[in-house]
Amino acid sequence: MKLYYSPGACSIGIHVLLEEIGKPYASEFVNLREGAQFAPNYKAINPKSKVPALERNDGSILTEFPVIAHWLARQNPEADLLPKDEEALTRALEAMEYVVGTIHGQGFARIFRSERFAPSPSDHEAVKAAGRQIVEAGFAVVDKALSGKNYLSGSFSIADAALFYTEFWAAKRLGMTLPANLSAHFARLLARPAVKRVLEQENLA
Repeated sequence: MKLYYSPGACSIGIHVLLEEIGKPYASEFVNLREGAQFAPNYKAINPKSKVPALERNDGSILTEFPVIAHWLARQNPEADLLPKDEEALTRALEAMEYVVGTIHGQGFARIFRSERFAPSPSDHEAVKAAGRQIVEAGFAVVDKALSGKNYLSGSFSIADAALFYTEFWAAKRLGMTLPANLSAHFARLLARPAVKRVLEQENLA
């Protein structure tokens, strides 16, 4: 397998899952700052021009965070990345979709890519402020879901890998103060050996 990633991007969550699984994989840096995602050679791999992308052993490509995460977990059941209880699994998938689709896709996207939501630079600060409100509201929802638990479904799962990258963005890139349960969750993730290895590999330690 090969992971196409950019340091500190949402691909960091998939990178963590690969380290949790512990099987050999390759990785290739896609320099988003320099627009490498739009280069013909990468668009041939992922025409969506984003990371993560995962090249499977048969040469086929998977894209989209929830799909890659779910596929990796299903292919590696020994890693225990999916809850065995059906209700817990449903809730973990629900949480992951909310993190990726709303907190990331609607909130952080407005903060980091405000030009996509408003063509006029004069509107960008308002777009960023709206994005921050979405992030804060989303974090409040997830913080409540974490009440009394170490992880979203009780034990570490693919949902926690998704939540981790948004916590990382908030705490490390924006200097936001995380709600109490998220702050504890983020600290718990930072202490995991797989996460430590990924941060070192991506020069984010």
